[in-house]
Amino acid sequence: MYLLEHDAKQLLDRHGIPVPAGRLIGSEDTIHRASLPPGPWIIKGQISAGGRGKAGIIRKAATLQEIVNHTYAIFGATVKGRRVNAIRIEQQVAAAEEAYLALLIDPAAGGVRVIMSARGGMDIEALPPALVKTGTAPPEHAALAACVQRLAAEMPGATSLALGDAGERLARIFLECEVLLIEINPLFVMRDGRWIAGDAKFITDDNALARQSEIRELLERRAAAYPEVALKLKHGCDYVVVDPEGEIGLLTTGAGLSMMLIDELRAAGLKPYNFLDVRTGGLRGETARLVNVLNWIADGPRVRVLLVNIFAGITDLGEFSQLLVTALREAPQFNVPVVARLVGNGLPAAREVLSKAGIKLHTDLDDALTEVRKHLESRSRTNGQD
Repeated sequence: MYLLEHDAKQLLDRHGIPVPAGRLIGSEDTIHRASLPPGPWIIKGQISAGGRGKAGIIRKAATLQEIVNHTYAIFGATVKGRRVNAIRIEQQVAAAEEAYLALLIDPAAGGVRVIMSARGGMDIEALPPALVKTGTAPPEHAALAACVQRLAAEMPGATSLALGDAGERLARIFLECEVLLIEINPLFVMRDGRWIAGDAKFITDDNALARQSEIRELLERRAAAYPEVALKLKHGCDYVVVDPEGEIGLLTTGAGLSMMLIDELRAAGLKPYNFLDVRTGGLRGETARLVNVLNWIADGPRVRVLLVNIFAGITDLGEFSQLLVTALREAPQFNVPVVARLVGNGLPAAREVLSKAGIKLHTDLDDALTEVRKHLESRSRTNGQD
């Protein structure tokens, strides 16, 4: 889960990391000067993506009127496909140098990568490689701390002190919270070595939510800001709308296979509506998850056909097919044609169940896509006559 900056800073603050004083403002909130930290201020649109400064949704303000003007300009803006629904107003940090610090999982190295630089800010990607120091360490605090101090020793003066201290403290949080990425850019460095996390990118591991009560409570409290992860926590599957104008609803399992199917559909000139890893192994004879998925897909205004694509190993396709047919009856508002491509355990039984329900079973994807196209063309002709 990619935390919004405000939530990331609140979490870091609770763990003793210094951050600028700030307040979250929603689109319905009234801005009162008395409720804000001392000025001047930074107005920051909250989306789960980088590059906000270059996109114009981070702005400086010296007066209350400037805050109001910038807020109105930023609210509702769409950047990188994400709409700004909240703004953080925080106190500007003065008389500080900007440095950079990041810790992230490095699968190739089998450990945690530490990246730091004495220079930070919006153009960090453009820095010459010689100005960026990096190293890896096992996911243990002592090893990470040693890596941090080795890299920080190559930095000048106060920046060395700040990066060393910040790196050790963030390394502990990284491990305790089972994080995938913490990036502080800029890390504001004072002349005496004190520091403040000017911005924070914080990505958690959704699979660790069961163990991370603090992050799980944040998600439950702020579910509206993280609807996809909240949905996964509540319903036990991954569901994301990838194209609000998509025409093909997908009922699929396996994250990698589901993403590959989306790529293949797009390459074929088709428009998938959603990503889904329904996790058939967790259905356990119940239709509730399938009914929820069908209802979510039914919300797609342009969805004209459902493509079911299941590769079964442990899952019995006969049992799955019976659950699917039952779920279709329990979701009457879902009324588009169903195309099924199933491969794996229990295929003969699945073919019989689906045939009785009027659904043809395909084992070849190209054959399934041929039927998908026929349904799309048929619906287009029908809509044209209407």
